[in-house]
Amino acid sequence: MLDLAQLAALAAVHRRGSFDLAAAELHVTPSAISQRIKALEDRTGILLIRRGQPCSATPSGLRLIRHHDEVALLHSTLAADLPSLSPGPATLRIAINADSLATWVIPALAATPGFLFDLVIDDQDVSQDWLRRGEVMAAITAHPGPLQGCDTIPLGSLRYRATASPAYLKEWFPTGVTPKALTRAPALTFSDKDRLQDRWVTRQTGAKTRASFPSHRMASSQAFVEACLTGLGWSLNPEPLVKDHLATGRLVELVADTPLDVALHWQFTRLAAPALAPLTQAIRRAAGAVLVPPG
Repeated sequence: MLDLAQLAALAAVHRRGSFDLAAAELHVTPSAISQRIKALEDRTGILLIRRGQPCSATPSGLRLIRHHDEVALLHSTLAADLPSLSPGPATLRIAINADSLATWVIPALAATPGFLFDLVIDDQDVSQDWLRRGEVMAAITAHPGPLQGCDTIPLGSLRYRATASPAYLKEWFPTGVTPKALTRAPALTFSDKDRLQDRWVTRQTGAKTRASFPSHRMASSQAFVEACLTGLGWSLNPEPLVKDHLATGRLVELVADTPLDVALHWQFTRLAAPALAPLTQAIRRAAGAVLVPPG
């Protein structure tokens, strides 16, 4: 049987990126962390951590980290029936896109006691990769699957609106939202992985290739809205974040009634499904209150 303390050290080094930070998280010395990792590598006969800045797990190390997380969740389920065995809240690592976090996920987390949430924020188009690598136990993703060893529940679609301030629209699109104007008007992009603006522009222009337009970059859902309000750029914003601004006229759609819906799914490891059941129920309720229902 693998030593749980050694597995915990492996997970902490990978996720915190260094032996010192892992030691601080687990309340032991860096030397103790080093000894645990060495003992685990000796036991398995394979390299589990790539030493560097930051440290990171090898594929075999990731598989053991996933095993550690699954065992920790199973322990939390057992502790619900036998409270005297409880070591405290279980840490649950989930991959979530920033817009879901900003619009509907927090109430679901708040409605699920007994966990410490470690959220990995990444684009919905790639969040499934975190689950595939074994770095998270669940993910909100745009991909329906199937993913080996995982279950998928469709949640509905997060609706986006292409929005800008009236002054911005007047300055950059004086004769309408034309393909030529779109190549000049500054947009907002979350990161290199963000394709929402691309998809909307391609849909409007009918272009066969990827859209080209100037863009500010800022990794914040709320900052997108503020930037649109101040006239810094235009962007696809989640409807729940901008509906009040649209109602008052502080923001307007670039092209009226041209929403972009992004289907979202809740994926989780099948082995951890019983322990995740309360969170899964809360996720479905919260999604049902905000997202466009699945078709």
